[in-house]
Amino acid sequence: MANRTRYDAAGPQAEHEPGSRHRVLRNLLGICRVGDMQQAESEALLIAQQEAVELYADDQRFIAADICDLHRLWLGPIYPWAGDFRSVNMGKGGFQFAHAPLIQRLMAELERGPLADFTPCVPASYEAVAHALAVVHAELILIHPFRDGNGRVARLLALLMGLQAGLPPLDFAALDGRNKQNYIASIHAALARDYAPLTRLFEKAIARTWKLNAASNA
Repeated sequence: MANRTRYDAAGPQAEHEPGSRHRVLRNLLGICRVGDMQQAESEALLIAQQEAVELYADDQRFIAADICDLHRLWLGPIYPWAGDFRSVNMGKGGFQFAHAPLIQRLMAELERGPLADFTPCVPASYEAVAHALAVVHAELILIHPFRDGNGRVARLLALLMGLQAGLPPLDFAALDGRNKQNYIASIHAALARDYAPLTRLFEKAIARTWKLNAASNA
């Protein structure tokens, strides 16, 4: 039997919205256009971010269930499987994320390891905070626990950790645009537990965040 992929898996997480030409996942809003879905997800993320900032305290030690709750807080109004671990295998650009049946165990390991080690994220040097963000972010991305929205949930968690460490809301421009390829390469490096490349990107993100914050307060 051929291995299941994100395209031939069965179940709600594998379904697309009728009329979307297989471009939009089946959703609670009946959205079938990519642009409309992108807007709906972006608007929902802003709301979820504001709610999450109020919900999680500076001394919160994050666990796997919290990450599921963040995903559900954001995408619950849009997808019926929000907050549930994915049941389909997924890859991107020839890179395969964790096999779906392994996700429960891998998230438990994330909870016992990086989440226990680095949350709550305490105030420290740029380098120390960036390292904490890099380890948690990379390991979560490599697991890719959800059907969609993994990168944005990982950034939301990084933002919350940054707030715990006394940072303003993080600006993630250092991970985007011209830096996108460096970001992808840094995630691949983390497969070998080499977090230095991603740590450097988060150092840039922290520096840019403080610079923007200072400019806005001037």
